[in-house]
Amino acid sequence: MSIHPTDPLVSRRSLLATSAASAFTIVSPQSVRGSQANSKISVGLIGSGGRGTYDARITHSDPRAQVTALCDLHDDRIEQAKTALKLDQVDTYKDFEKLLANASLDAVIIATPPFEHPRMLEAAVDAKKHVYCEKPAGVDLEGCRRVMKAGKKAEPRKVLSFGYQQRYGPVYLEGYKRLQEGTIGTLSTARAYWISGDPFTRRDYPGLDAKQAEIRNWFCYRKYSGDFIVEQDCHNFDVLHWFLGGLPLRAVGYCGKKVRTSMDINDNLTLSFEWPNNVLVNFEANQLTPAGYSKVGEEFTGTKGTIATSRAAMIHYKGRNDMERIESKRDITYEGIEQFLGRILSGDVENVAERSALSTMIAILGRTAMYSGKEQTWKGLYGNA
Repeated sequence: MSIHPTDPLVSRRSLLATSAASAFTIVSPQSVRGSQANSKISVGLIGSGGRGTYDARITHSDPRAQVTALCDLHDDRIEQAKTALKLDQVDTYKDFEKLLANASLDAVIIATPPFEHPRMLEAAVDAKKHVYCEKPAGVDLEGCRRVMKAGKKAEPRKVLSFGYQQRYGPVYLEGYKRLQEGTIGTLSTARAYWISGDPFTRRDYPGLDAKQAEIRNWFCYRKYSGDFIVEQDCHNFDVLHWFLGGLPLRAVGYCGKKVRTSMDINDNLTLSFEWPNNVLVNFEANQLTPAGYSKVGEEFTGTKGTIATSRAAMIHYKGRNDMERIESKRDITYEGIEQFLGRILSGDVENVAERSALSTMIAILGRTAMYSGKEQTWKGLYGNA
């Protein structure tokens, strides 16, 4: 981790103002896609592992798009992606910059280990591609700042989306709508949690040098994954950023290893945040819970009720014995990718680089508080107001 608290960043007032609204520019589909405006969107995948292949499968099954190029450092990853997507004819690359130089590609999906996101997103912007980048924005402040800078120089007619799928999930949109309408009264407090099992298994890779073997096991290392608070829990922090309408003032917390002792990351943590208006937020997460139980989501408590959100459902607790539950009909990743493709075609362009970097920086604030064992403030870590 590399954090420089004295580095100048944008002011807190500017951060709050710009994070509170999405950046949209309406342009014509012809200007978005040029001569290919009436053909399928041609998409390249950078990072052909499990998550990348999942995103690409959704993309390739959409009648508006087709995956025409795959990139990965490792041949077995490319082969498994080709098999999963049932691609007989597809361009393949080991160098992502060569894929980006393919003029026939309209868009790219970046699904590499998190430490690579900033430089690959920056290169994709320079190559004038539409970009769908998996979360998080990076693993440190420098990476997040690089993402924000790339977002600011992106062409206004290009879509730049991130894999913070909750932003597009129908149950989350309904929960946010109700919160904004005041159906739970004045917001009093919130909490979030990601309590589940270990999502990753370390493997041996005979024949690979030590560096490449580390990268194949990237999740196990802080320098590549950012620790699980950044790699996974950034989803929760993006929801808090969204629903609470801004960024936290401070954080304090602890972390540890109780079960997963072979990795250079923690397996459990607890944090307390303060948001503006004295809104206190508890966050708890672990990756050590045995199979059979998990709890992932957020809760927002007001003076008149509570809204609980998750990928599975939105639950509105209105009073004693009065509860409304709306179920998700499918994995909300579909909504995230479908809106990405739709925006390319419609010209209703989204660029959420800054917003996504700020959500990632909330996770980094929490991580710094845990690692140091001391309270950390947004102002103290990221610059003067």
